[in-house]
Amino acid sequence: MTTIAAGLPAAVLWDMDGTLIDSEPYWIEEEHALVESFGGVWSEAHAHALVGNPLEVSAQYIIDHSPVDLGVTEVVERLMHGVMRRVEAEVPWRPGALELLTALRGAGVKNALVTMSWRPFTDLLVRLLPAGSFDIIVPGDSVQHGKPHPEPYLKAAALLGVDVADCVAIEDSPSGVRSAVAAGVPTIAVPHVVAVPRLAGAVQVPTLRGVTPADLLTLVGSVMVR
Repeated sequence: MTTIAAGLPAAVLWDMDGTLIDSEPYWIEEEHALVESFGGVWSEAHAHALVGNPLEVSAQYIIDHSPVDLGVTEVVERLMHGVMRRVEAEVPWRPGALELLTALRGAGVKNALVTMSWRPFTDLLVRLLPAGSFDIIVPGDSVQHGKPHPEPYLKAAALLGVDVADCVAIEDSPSGVRSAVAAGVPTIAVPHVVAVPRLAGAVQVPTLRGVTPADLLTLVGSVMVR
């Protein structure tokens, strides 16, 4: 029996920052620290404008809106390694996320991590999780076009060998939801740091707390194309 026939998605495609782990505040704190180290001031409006973006896009935004005098790659690495140090000290799981991931593994559902964070960060998270938690990883530095382009989610489904329409994506940001929806993946939006506009192809829930594998297809039932 397939997972779909059993009432389960063929795969769940997870965003990382803000969805699986509550790392967005860490990114914002690192942005403040970086900009202030160059004598600038970083606003919450600027910080919120970066949520869910490809890291190169966020780095260029910082360069364009502050006195930070570094190249894009150096900005990304400074921010990312600062966030990684914080996560390694304590993984800030989002409510219900680890429990759902664990239950999906137990039910035999494939899981992919689809994130704009780069490979060093995803490698760290994988080391902190039980072995085999994710079947494949699609980090931001492995795609030509980052979110909100559909490439990351299309690549994840292709690597897993599943139809995008049989998957469920879980996202927290506007750009992430747009990416998954554009790829044709039924999407669950769990808004966190920033509001997510209502989009065709996505449903919104306030939390993953208490959500089980059997709930996922029911939640996205209204946006699934069969």
